[in-house]
Amino acid sequence: MMDPSLNPIMLSIAVLAMFALIWGGVRTLRTERTRGVLMLIAALVLLGNLLIWTV
Repeated sequence: MMDPSLNPIMLSIAVLAMFALIWGGVRTLRTERTRGVLMLIAALVLLGNLLIWTV
């Protein structure tokens, strides 16, 4: 079982990863369309997970 005090740290890391995926996906869209779209989809999935964790 995880320590509940780690929850804010895990949420912060997930938010940073989501923003990194969005930034990288937008930049990659210009050259490799498929990879950029997949990165944006991964960011949306991570956003969904964040919304589930916080509710």
